[in-house]
Amino acid sequence: MSYLETTQDIYKEAALVPDVGFCCTTNPVWELPGLKIPKIMQEMNYGCGSTVHARDLVNNPKMLYVGVGGGMELLQFAYFNRQKSGIIGIDVVDEMLEASRKNLNEAEKLNSWFKSEFVDLIKGDAMHLPVKDNSIDVAAQNCLFNIFKTDDLKKAIAEMYRVLKPNGKLVMSDPTCEQPMNDDLRNDDRLRALCLSGSLPIKEYVKMLTDAGFGTIEIRARKPYRVLDPKHYATNELIYIESIEVAAIKDPMPNDGPCVFTGKVAIYFGDDDYVDDKAGHILLKNQPLAICDKTANALANLNRDDIFISESTYYYDGGGCC
Repeated sequence: MSYLETTQDIYKEAALVPDVGFCCTTNPVWELPGLKIPKIMQEMNYGCGSTVHARDLVNNPKMLYVGVGGGMELLQFAYFNRQKSGIIGIDVVDEMLEASRKNLNEAEKLNSWFKSEFVDLIKGDAMHLPVKDNSIDVAAQNCLFNIFKTDDLKKAIAEMYRVLKPNGKLVMSDPTCEQPMNDDLRNDDRLRALCLSGSLPIKEYVKMLTDAGFGTIEIRARKPYRVLDPKHYATNELIYIESIEVAAIKDPMPNDGPCVFTGKVAIYFGDDDYVDDKAGHILLKNQPLAICDKTANALANLNRDDIFISESTYYYDGGGCC
């Protein structure tokens, strides 16, 4: 049995018998005016963060969500796009699609504004999306990409890039791990399906996205997730896993490489009102400016003693330099 077949079997079971906290830290249940989330959706809340960000969802974007789970994030997306077929939900597991369909019908009873026709549920897999080229404004996946091995992950990212419109966004939440894992952990298909042993270091994760052509990467959050301890797992040391929330934007790739925002900030504290680095960045006195890692390196190379550059905070909420 392949690791993907193992994953499908596990999520078939999770669809038939909801398991609170099944594999992932539950993602947020947003408190939005007039939004009521059925209890069953919360019980099937199989995510490690959130892909629902209001600033991504203005002007009724056409949305794609891969790996539908219990449908909670589909419902949250629908809150921002109340149009027929405004959202496409794709899953390879028939039972998960059916569970999501039932849960959305339940949500329709609780929310007067919501109609199940807002969401099209389609069978398909992440490596072969049944979606047209350049047709999606916002695509999302939550705790899915970390399951894939390298070649399949490259295919899944390439498919997301293909279906996005120019300047469209791929919004993701996945576990990451900076420590090396031994082969026993890496080759454990069940642990991979449970969103543990497929976790990549952040730099490797980001490089997979930029290699696919995404010109801008935003790391929006980095949070504690799980530990693998020697008593319960095949490891001689405690392994610490985090989850990150990331947006990859289908911008043109800059000639000097991608803009990757890891939460760095520049603060000018000199004698003048501002400083112009002659590269498109104006730093106002005592006003923090979010900068990408590339700009941080360029500013550091100016060798000025009146510009402070923070370390990466791994928190970015827009308003940056590029």
